[in-house]
This record gives sequence, structure tokens and C-alpha cells, in this order.
Amino acid sequence: MRIRDMQDEILRLKKENDVCILAHSYQAREIVEIADFSGDSYQLSVMAQKAPQKTVLMCGVRFMAETVKILSEDKRVFLVNPLAGCPMAEQMEPEMIEYFKKKNPGYTVVAYINTTAELKTVCDVCVTSSTAVKIVKNIPNDKILFIPDCNLGDFVQKQVPKKEIRLLQGGCPIHAAISVRDVEEARRRYPEALLLVHPECVPAVVERADYVGSTSGIMEFAKKSDKREFIIGTESSIAEHLQYTCPDKRFYPLSKKLICPNMKATTLVDVLNVLNGRGGEEIILSAETLAKARKCIDEMIRLGG
Repeated sequence: MRIRDMQDEILRLKKENDVCILAHSYQAREIVEIADFSGDSYQLSVMAQKAPQKTVLMCGVRFMAETVKILSEDKRVFLVNPLAGCPMAEQMEPEMIEYFKKKNPGYTVVAYINTTAELKTVCDVCVTSSTAVKIVKNIPNDKILFIPDCNLGDFVQKQVPKKEIRLLQGGCPIHAAISVRDVEEARRRYPEALLLVHPECVPAVVERADYVGSTSGIMEFAKKSDKREFIIGTESSIAEHLQYTCPDKRFYPLSKKLICPNMKATTLVDVLNVLNGRGGEEIILSAETLAKARKCIDEMIRLGG
């Protein structure tokens, strides 16, 4: 079956079965094209809340599907490829954070949205890469534990120097693999291009960027800029999506290392199989987990509003 034929069948089945399809921006182009909504992980969970459909398919990774379920308890949420996890989201256990809190009383635990539902249950407030600075500023406590991404945490610390922000060693292995040498090589190859990077990159790379922001922030900056060339310092699919959206501009991946195998795990065939009842995994969370994890997301909305 050709890609176009498969896409047409997916569009027919999702309409027939009244299903909402979400695709994270790091998904392949052919998947983004059949999605009802595409974007950052939290943005997608908000869109799912507003969607009239009672069944939601997440083309992304597990923590994203869990966040959709936390905000839409009444809906059936499926992770299209059950093997699609996230090393950053899964690298810390709740017991580890509970131990820190016991040994270091008085800290507000700030969790990046890229964490499991289970880990969110022991945290005080969530943040996204685009809201982290604002929310940390708005937290009345000056003592913060920021998890799990120490690079994003370092970025926040530099923007909010008056607060004491403790960091643990964690983060996105894909973004963290980018080096200053990669930046220098990209600058040499594309001397006219602006460098746009995600704050999950290491501080030395972030410091050399022309713009630092979330995935959606990077995309909006590139679309609105009057510049014509850009080096994209996040998952390589973003450069591809931008090239389709802005064919009159040029987009270059910062490095060939910027490929997330978990995001690439989901295929168009997977989506079709789930719609035919032959794959995927329904996200099931206990009432206790849903309630506790929801608290830190509600606090994020309150502090970021």
C-alpha cells in the first residue's frame, strides 16, 4: 500500500470511528499530515481536552500519552507504539525524589512535563520548556529542586539567579549529545544561518545560540524571522517540517546526532493498525495516580496563567 493510500484509509477510519489523532512535532511528516493536532507535548494534551472525540491516539512517547490521560480522564487514550518511551522521563524514580525531600526539607519540587505520571505524583508543580522560567519566578519559595533535565534547569537558573535551584544529573541524551564542536562545524558550513536551539542542549551550546526555546518556539521564530537560513538545534524532523512550511527558506539540522529513536518508532502502519484494532496500548492509570499527578499540572496552570 502506498503512503498516500494508507493516509487516506487512516483519515477514513478516524472519521468513521470518531477518533482524535495527536502527533508530536518530532513525528515523521507522513504522520503529522494525518493528525488532528500536532505540536509540543503539553499543547497536545490541552488540544485533546477540547476535542469532542472520546478516543485519542498519541503518536509520540509514553509520558505524553499519560499526560493526555491525566487531563482527560473520561477519554480512552492509546499510545500508538507501546515501545515508544523517553529516556529522560524514565530516568528518575519517585523514591529518589521522596528521599531528597526527606533529606532536604523546604524545597519545592519542579518537574519538567517530560516525566512519567508516577514521578509527577511526588512533585509540586510541572513546567514546560516554554513556561519554566515564568513559573519558577512565580513560585513563592526560593528553594527549588528542578528535575529531571539539568540542562533546562541550568537555563532556568541563569534567568532566575536569585533563587537557589538544585539540579540532579539527568536530561535528554539526544540533545545532550550535541557539542560545541558540532556548533562550530555548523557555523562554518552555514555562515549566514541563525542558530536556534532547545534548552535541553548543554549550557555551552545554549550560550552560542541566536535563539533558545521550546520546539514550538523554535518553529514560530523561524517562520516569523526575516532571515532566510537557520541551523536547527533540536530533533531533525523539525528542520524537515519547517522546510515544508517555509519553502523559501533553508533549514539545516545542527547535527546528524539529533535523531530520537523513540520518536521514530511510530510508523504510519502503526497508526493504521490501532485504528483497525490490532495494536497500540491503552493508557490505564489508577485513580490515585491521576489525582496526584493532576495536582502538579493544575499548579502549573495556576502559576503560569
